[in-house]
Amino acid sequence: MTQRTNRVLLASTAALGLLMLTPVFAAGGGGGGGGGSPSTSAKAYDPAMDYQKGTTAYRAGDYKAAVNHFKKVVGALPKDAAAQYLLGASYMGMGDNKKAAKSLGLAVKYNGKMIEALRDLGIVQAKLGQTAKAGEQLSALKMQKGTCDTAKCADAAKLADAVAKVEAAISGGKQASIAVPDIQIAEAKAADETYVTAVSLINEKRYEDAITFLNEARWAAGPHPDILTYLGFANRKLERFDIAEGYYQAALQVSPKHRGALEYYGELKLERGDVSGAKSHLAKLEAICGFGCNEADELRRLITKAGITEKAPSAS
Repeated sequence: MTQRTNRVLLASTAALGLLMLTPVFAAGGGGGGGGGSPSTSAKAYDPAMDYQKGTTAYRAGDYKAAVNHFKKVVGALPKDAAAQYLLGASYMGMGDNKKAAKSLGLAVKYNGKMIEALRDLGIVQAKLGQTAKAGEQLSALKMQKGTCDTAKCADAAKLADAVAKVEAAISGGKQASIAVPDIQIAEAKAADETYVTAVSLINEKRYEDAITFLNEARWAAGPHPDILTYLGFANRKLERFDIAEGYYQAALQVSPKHRGALEYYGELKLERGDVSGAKSHLAKLEAICGFGCNEADELRRLITKAGITEKAPSAS
């Protein structure tokens, strides 16, 4: 078993003790894996908390409160497609289709394959009389449906339903009725077990499966830096470097001193040949951790292994 695998297993074990805590992952347990808390500083603002409050309000039908919470989340993380979608769905619940269209459009911009966002954006645009734009969402859904083998594709039924609903909305135009999206969002406490499963799958190098579970945890718990960090890690292992970088950046935006995100993002920079970037992350880790920081030790080891050393200053 490698050093890295041992560290990830420790992260998984640490998370098991958080099942009864509120908020979920409050003590850490994931990003860099040293077995302790990967986030060493208190955050002035935790978007995951507002995300969870927003989903609670949405489930209760209090769409005005949900809007207020999700607006705070997207204010901190404007590229968070899930929060943008839920903000748009909340506006739909309030009957404000113009604002719904704006937020849903941003959700589609940042995640062009989110079926719910494409569906609801098409429906709202049809209701606003924007038939051509609604047709664009319909085309995107049909394209996904066309590549979805019903025998293997888990989203086949969802895609067929989404296509039918957008087609009906376009046919009804401004007279079309709009139903509040029935979004099944698990409560935050359910995210911890899903997260632990994802970390176990990462140990087994089953990165695609891990991403599926991480996304489930992400929908339930919101933009928690541990989840974002491991989404970055799994995507990096699949060589989806741009996607991985986005997750690392989001994790550090939420928690700038998150040790796991700093280490793994440093490794990504090293893999891309950005030596100075990797060293910059190492310097940050050394400043945060001091003595005995596993994340700093690992990044330093990888930099050394790559044969990268500081050049001695030239004599003047």
